[in-house]
Amino acid sequence: MKLSILITGAASGIGKETALYFAKNNWFVGLFDLNKEGVTSLAEQIGPDNCCSGQMDVTNPDSVRAGVSLFAKETGGQLDLLFNCAGVLFMGLHENIGLENQKKTVDINLMGTLNLIHACLPLLKATKKAAIINMSSASAVYGTPELAVYSATKHAIRGLSEALNIEFEPMDIHVSDIMVSFVATPMVLEADHRATSLTRLKAGITPQIVAQSVFKAYSHRKVHCQVGGLLKLLIFSTHLLPFAKRFLIKAIGFSKTAT
Repeated sequence: MKLSILITGAASGIGKETALYFAKNNWFVGLFDLNKEGVTSLAEQIGPDNCCSGQMDVTNPDSVRAGVSLFAKETGGQLDLLFNCAGVLFMGLHENIGLENQKKTVDINLMGTLNLIHACLPLLKATKKAAIINMSSASAVYGTPELAVYSATKHAIRGLSEALNIEFEPMDIHVSDIMVSFVATPMVLEADHRATSLTRLKAGITPQIVAQSVFKAYSHRKVHCQVGGLLKLLIFSTHLLPFAKRFLIKAIGFSKTAT
């Protein structure tokens, strides 16, 4: 039987490219997103023998359970890899981002991940060498201005991944995260506001590169998979000069003229 992966946020960007990459490598792919038309179109592209798809609101436990149940019926209750990719990003000064969008960021980026892990755990426990990969960010290295709440959720994802990597080890479930800077996805490129860090660093990483990194992360079994030379340089610099971490992040990610 094929290895199987369940992907949230699969209708576009990193989720979509990851689905295509895993399907190309003969995995059975579960495609889930709030955008029903997007995952339906992607399912047609991949083919019915290689995937299943459905609309899912990751913030709604009932919607998550329904999607996971659909997936389980297709795979005989097996799940080799859960990829928590669904996420939102609102850029700008904290005072200019409404509380509704701040809460939405927490609900999708953090609570959505928790909902999926909870619903998928029985399937993961029933599968040998199962894994969970959570989408984190370069903003989990240090709190990033103009991305404050987003950065906070990615710090939470990093901490969650580290803790569950230890807790789930006796269950033969490996937990890790993907840390990456700005990726050229619609969420970033079509944003209403561009953070200073995005203006200075650019979205130089493609979704295809991240998809390949997810595939490698499943086999390599590291806790953190860092994508991109610039991020690796930043992490090395902050380890070498920990007292300069705040200075580096401020220099990269903040402008007094930001709105």
